[in-house]
Parts: sequence; C-alpha cells; structure tokens
Amino acid sequence: MTQQNDSIVLNADGEITAAEGAMEQPRTWQPTVRQVLSWLPANATPEQQDSIVQAHIKPCPITWSEQPDTLHLPGWPVGHSFRDVSLPKYYRESYFAGKPYFNPDLFGGRLGVAGDPVPYSIAGDNIITMLLLACFMLGTLAFTKSKDFMLRQARHFFRQSHGRPAAVSETGGELRFQLFLVLQSCLLIGLIFFFHVERHVASTFIIDQYQVIGVFSLLVMGYFAFKALAYHLSGWVFFPQPVRSVWMKSYLFILALEGMALFPIVMLQAYFNADVATTLVCAAAVVALFKVLTFYKTYVIFFKNRGGIVQNFLYFCTLELIPMAGLWGLLTMACNYLKVNY
Repeated sequence: MTQQNDSIVLNADGEITAAEGAMEQPRTWQPTVRQVLSWLPANATPEQQDSIVQAHIKPCPITWSEQPDTLHLPGWPVGHSFRDVSLPKYYRESYFAGKPYFNPDLFGGRLGVAGDPVPYSIAGDNIITMLLLACFMLGTLAFTKSKDFMLRQARHFFRQSHGRPAAVSETGGELRFQLFLVLQSCLLIGLIFFFHVERHVASTFIIDQYQVIGVFSLLVMGYFAFKALAYHLSGWVFFPQPVRSVWMKSYLFILALEGMALFPIVMLQAYFNADVATTLVCAAAVVALFKVLTFYKTYVIFFKNRGGIVQNFLYFCTLELIPMAGLWGLLTMACNYLKVNY
C-alpha cells in the first residue's frame, strides 16, 4: 500500500502552493469541498480555505437528465418539458411570474381565510355621518338664530283673527336660516326614501350611492320649489298680496318644522338599527301631520271669512296631494332608472 504525496504545501509566507509534479498529473475527478478543506492544517485562515476551494473546484457544465419524469400523477399523461420552445406561454411561465408574491422578501398578502364582508350600513359610512353631523350643527345654529321668529310664528299659527291675518315681522337672516331648514328637509326626505329603496327595492345602482341620495334630494327640492311657485301663481290670481305674504311665511315655517321633526327619525334609523318599516311609518305620520296643519292654515288664511270649506279642500288637493303623488312617481321612476336590473 503506497501513500500519495501531498500536493498542497504552505510556504513561509502562509500562501498555498502546489508541490512539484502535482500540476503535471491530470486529475480525472473533482473533490468535494470537505475533501479539499481536509488537506489544510487546522489553523488555516478563512482566506486560505477560500483560496484552496477556488483552486481545486471548478464549475462544470450542467448536463440535464434524459430520464423520463416519473413524478406525475398516476393515470395522467406525462407533463411537457419547460425547455420545449414550441409550447404556449402559459406552459413555460409560472403562475407567480411577474407577481409580488413570487419574491419571498416582499409582502405576500394577509394570512388566513377571508371572512364574510361587513354589510353596508349608514352608521359605518363616514360621508353620511359627517353630513348628518353638519345638519345637526347647522340646524341647531339656525334654530338658535331664528328661535324668536319661529316662536312668534308658533304663537300666531293657531290664533284666530276676525279680520285679515296679521303678518309676523322678520329679518333677512331669520328667513335664510329657515330656508336652510327647508333644504335640510329635502335631504332627510331623500335619505328616508333611500332607506326604503335599499331595503325593499334594490341595493345596487348604476351610480354611486351618494349620487343616488343626491338625485332623490334634488327631486324633493324641485317638488318644494314647484309647490311654492304654484302657491304663488294661484295666490296671485285669487288672493291679494298681504294674504299671500302671510301664507308664504307660514308655508316656510311648516316646511322648516317638518325637517326638524324628520331629523330624529333619520338618526334612529342610521345609528340605532331601527326597522325600516317603523321609520317609514313614523315619517309618513310626520308628513301627514304637517299636511293637516297645511290644510288648517290655508283654511284660516284664505277661506275662513268666505265660508268655503269645499273650496279649501279642492285647493288643498290640487296644490298638496296631487304634487305629492307626482313626487312619489318621479322618485319611483328615478329608482327604476338608477338600479341595476339583472
């Protein structure tokens, strides 16, 4: 048994050199890293280890195996090789190619199973919440600024006058605050109709839900504007100017009170999970109450001294009930156009 001479020596400077005749003998095999490192003494530095590994281990060309792939599922045909250039692109590329989940250093999404999405609610809608909060704050400010004027109107509302009804004096600021309460009434009626549509008709629309609420509110605003114009034209034909002025101020007062009465109903529906049917019944009761007050006030202002209860009923049906039925039809048509029909 002969012992092979060591072909690796360390010189006086600690550098790795090959012994004489070591490089002349061709090597037909390549040692492993463990074998190469075993040739060094125990006190060899990492630089010396790296140098000897690079000197004795050279990269060799990759030779792909020609053996068939036996890892496919039993009963299924053998899969195609990704080296086949004639295959379509979806065969040669991975599903995660070009996606952020392919790199393990990047965020790959939330772990776990996705749960059921939280259903939409007005209480969780930040925009509607801010809008209702703004209505509450501005409505409180408007009531504070026009409180004296509204109290004077309330005292004169049920007062019987034997002659011509007396007008209640007001300032421009008080009228503007009452006009804001009327605009709030338009928004609240639009929201109540949206509650009805979302629960009983449809929950998906071709436009954003905020735009749907805006469309409903604009239709209600147009309804109030049309009624004010109709009252003005009919009063201009049949009644003198002082009586018309008293009625328009009373009509503005009724609309402002209607908006203030509808606000708690909307808040109960939005933040206390009240039933939609209960909300609609309460809103209908409020509207009916103010219709009765409107009927009473038109009789007191226009027809009391003339004894025309029948004329007042016809006047009320023409300028209150028929426009209200038209508003319901317009809102229903708008809902049919805006909802998604499957």
